Amino acid sequence: MKHSFDELVETFAILRGPNGCPWDKKQTHESLIKCLQNESQELIEAIEKKDDENMKEELGDVLLQVLMHSQLAAEEGKFTIQDVIDGLYEKLHRRHPHVFGQYPKAATPEEALAVWKEMKKKERQEK
Repeated sequence: MKHSFDELVETFAILRGPNGCPWDKKQTHESLIKCLQNESQELIEAIEKKDDENMKEELGDVLLQVLMHSQLAAEEGKFTIQDVIDGLYEKLHRRHPHVFGQYPKAATPEEALAVWKEMKKKERQEK
């Protein structure tokens, strides 16, 4: 059965809601740090072992962390998962002017990385 991203986001709202899970409702950004570290390490291990099935599961666990932190932030009135998505979309387009903008095409991975670093430096200078 296929599920949508919106259904997944709603699941986190339910888990943290009045009739949700006591463990999920108790979590904070700080209490989840160790979980994020563990899930990231487990993903790294799956990648290193070239274990695609485990990698799929661990990617889900890392996504769980992203969604949980976004839900917490939304409850605090700070930002939502949509803000995270929008920010990432804008960053990817800004940092890839050789793909999405009026910038010479990068011919090699090294040239593309140099453009990324240049765009990142410009962003920092503009802040």
